[in-house]
Amino acid sequence: MITSIQNSQVKKWKKLHTKKERVKTGLFLVEGFHLIEEAKQSNWEITEIIIREDVDVPTWCEDQLIHIVSEAVFQHIAQTNTPQGIMGVIKVKEWARFTGNHVILIDRIQDPGNLGTIIRTADAAGFSAVILGKGTVDLYNDKVIRATQGSLFHIPILQAELIDEISELKREGFSIWATALEDSTKYTELEVPKKVALVLGNEGSGIDEGILHVADSVVNIPIYGKAESLNVSIAAGILMYYLR
Repeated sequence: MITSIQNSQVKKWKKLHTKKERVKTGLFLVEGFHLIEEAKQSNWEITEIIIREDVDVPTWCEDQLIHIVSEAVFQHIAQTNTPQGIMGVIKVKEWARFTGNHVILIDRIQDPGNLGTIIRTADAAGFSAVILGKGTVDLYNDKVIRATQGSLFHIPILQAELIDEISELKREGFSIWATALEDSTKYTELEVPKKVALVLGNEGSGIDEGILHVADSVVNIPIYGKAESLNVSIAAGILMYYLR
């Protein structure tokens, strides 16, 4: 059992809290029984399992490399306030080009809860892929991972330059829908294309002007009350289900 936070293995795990180390190693941490089991069932490569000394090893991870650690060590690595006592080190998956007719493009969304919720909703709505543009919160941020509730492991999620990706999608026959409050059309007034890519923008500044200019349709969700706007993940859910 590992009992010291100075242990080299512990230091290695702790470094995975940073995006720099995750990019360098191609690994990320996942906490909790449900998320690790989702990763395993979805055939993601789990390189190590870390289990707190008072927690029983689940039967579904007995074929993995397992480290037993003291409560102090686990608390040192954990990123939740009340950890379940199990953590996995998982290898980043490189997705091939997706197939399907419904795609979400993310332009600089910053809130990890918003991104995770959008990914979870895209999975539930049967979308083909989520594509993250530059400036978006890191996919493997622990709060993003928890907000996906395991959907991270179900749906292709790719990183791309959005302008280039939009050009490629158009060549593949996709219509590009971008969301904006001004100079836009109520979403229910448009016919739903067979192949559509929905662009969602930054919580404060919205979608980049360059992307708006190349969109086929700019749409809005009407506000009937006094709120200035909808939360981006709520707007995403409304539009994704409408498009489906």
